[in-house]
Amino acid sequence: MVTTKVKIVTDSTAYLTPEEIARYDVHVVPLKVIFGTDVYSEGVNITTQEFYRRIAKARTLPTTSLPSKSDFVKVYSELAQHGYPILSIHLSSQLSGTINSAMAAREELPQARIEIVDSLSLALRLLIAPAAKAARKGQSLSRTKDSIEKLNACISAVGALSTLEYLWKGGRIGVAKRLLGSMLKITPVLAFEGGEIRVLAKTRTTGKALDYILELMKGRVKGSTPIHVVVVHTHAMELAVALQKEVEANFNCAEIELMELGPVLGTHIGPGFFGLGFYSERDWQPI
Repeated sequence: MVTTKVKIVTDSTAYLTPEEIARYDVHVVPLKVIFGTDVYSEGVNITTQEFYRRIAKARTLPTTSLPSKSDFVKVYSELAQHGYPILSIHLSSQLSGTINSAMAAREELPQARIEIVDSLSLALRLLIAPAAKAARKGQSLSRTKDSIEKLNACISAVGALSTLEYLWKGGRIGVAKRLLGSMLKITPVLAFEGGEIRVLAKTRTTGKALDYILELMKGRVKGSTPIHVVVVHTHAMELAVALQKEVEANFNCAEIELMELGPVLGTHIGPGFFGLGFYSERDWQPI
């Protein structure tokens, strides 16, 4: 049986709720977080709340593990057997090897129609609903991929860190080395986009970091054009709510979400992070 309806596959760092997974008809491949000998699949057998409670008490930092090739082969083969073309959208290759596992799985299934998109940022979540809507409309695999890649290029993703400890100890993001050599008591603002992690500013307080993020948005959003926003945090709800309120007061938000990043990104960024991902309807419209 051959069908043209595209199926969307993503990974657990999109942090979709069970309701969203059902609504968008998305298939999620989980990453893992490891505390000593305890291995948990993100979004399956550990909640975000449980993770932050545990990391606060942990003597050593947890580690993370990406999905295996076989994890992807299982999902892809089940969909391909029913004739579905597959669009697989994943966490930035700069932060994880997840996308490499997806590509290796695709090589094992040469008869399957599989396209893979590297989100190149922490704003993976912003790609999922538009992809699912395109699939629901019956768009082809190639057209859906082209549309999502164009959207991906329009997304800005920025945030501020209250501590450098987790970036430094995790050793996954080299930007921490540059920051540690300058000032210890800073709240750096970083850009997580375009496949790179860049230092935008070294502010002294979270308030100044928030102001910097708002000014950056004003420079990138033209006039009163509607924008789509997801405000994120790692166990820093008050800061995220403050940022959300300022964004709502200063911009024309077509939609704005507030969400807490889960175990995998929480492991590498650490508690106290707040930021956002956004794109403008002036820059991107669905096909």
